[in-house]
Amino acid sequence: MEETTPHPLIAARLAAGLTMEELVSGIRAAAARRRLRSGTDDARVRKWQRGVEPDDESQVYIAEALGWPADIVRADDWPNWLPLTADGVVPLGPHSSVPALREALRTAMERRTFFAISGVALSALAADWAIGPAAALAQARDGKPVGEDFVTFLENTTERLACLPTEQRQHTPALLDAHLSTVTELLEHGRYTPALGLRLHTLAASLSQTVAWHRFDLGRHTTASQNWIAGLHNAHAAGDHDLGAGLLGDLAYQAAWRGDHTTAASILHHALTRAQNPAARCLLQLRLARTLAARGERSERRTVMRALAAAEKHLSDAGTDRPAWCAWVSEADLAVDSGQALLDLGDTGRAHRLITDGEGLLPTARDKTKGVFAAYRAASYLDLKEPEPAAAAATQSLLLARRIGAPRCISLVDDLIPRFQPYRHAQGVPELLHLAAA
Repeated sequence: MEETTPHPLIAARLAAGLTMEELVSGIRAAAARRRLRSGTDDARVRKWQRGVEPDDESQVYIAEALGWPADIVRADDWPNWLPLTADGVVPLGPHSSVPALREALRTAMERRTFFAISGVALSALAADWAIGPAAALAQARDGKPVGEDFVTFLENTTERLACLPTEQRQHTPALLDAHLSTVTELLEHGRYTPALGLRLHTLAASLSQTVAWHRFDLGRHTTASQNWIAGLHNAHAAGDHDLGAGLLGDLAYQAAWRGDHTTAASILHHALTRAQNPAARCLLQLRLARTLAARGERSERRTVMRALAAAEKHLSDAGTDRPAWCAWVSEADLAVDSGQALLDLGDTGRAHRLITDGEGLLPTARDKTKGVFAAYRAASYLDLKEPEPAAAAATQSLLLARRIGAPRCISLVDDLIPRFQPYRHAQGVPELLHLAAA
């Protein structure tokens, strides 16, 4: 572990904006609220910062002194449960990759979400990434040696888990979490060569991205954000600008999904400054077009069309040498995302044709995407006031999503259900409403 890495208690205190004296005072006050007395002083806190473990009661007092509820404490996992930030975003820096992973793991362990990460904080992180040099790779100086064969095993099993068919990936979250926790431990406590360190950071970034999508599909947005942020830190440490841009693109996709298109556009503009691979730039431009169109501002129509044209050009330039996270980008995605952007711009006829054509191009392996596209097609039919084909598309999407375990796709259909109410007697609509209520 690097000697310059601060103890999590120091990081948590600084994130909370507390001096040592204020922390000590807060610990004593937490005990006093229980009509108890704490003998904590500066010397004892310094011992905790050097590796001495506080007892269970003291950990509860520490949490409350930092401004967090007592049930955040996991006394058997000191000091990993400590919150390292005030706003949920670990700042980019030369030693930030492991703390960002720890923050993501800590958030995943919490029983409830204590904060939502603001768009301002995410945009600031993206700006720092866009202008900053790559972070220095960690040089572990102690701990048990990490073997190349073991890292290869983790890389291969992670790739296999990520490449499983959609229907099987719903069974993998616990395995992916265990892999990410293992890689974090290796980075923090292992002894490895610079070459293995580069591979471990890259693996941590890839794992974090996969875990984030699992959380996002389940509607666990804060945990998803933390994993994408942790992935960004590790891609930054490894100097992989395309992967970093992809992780920012995922954060932008999440912001757009939640209706924060201003944050999404800001993040995507920063991501595009350093992305190089044509497939990566295609995906980022498609997401930019989608989020600009969704803002519904007529003045941005030209910007939307320029982004779609750029995406088409990048896709034509993309060869087989693509990053794994965007290897799947295809003519189907170009068609459907272009159609969705045009739908938001009011060009419903052309949008409907593109969405239908794009869905037909999808391979069987992308069932979840097919379900999402079917939901988009249902929305486009509703815009055209054609409830019968809309009901057929929504039913297809809902049945597919339930079969493969895709809650995000189910959510898309659920959001459309109120729009079917005026057409309760149209063919297929009563059956859809009954299915959605089941």
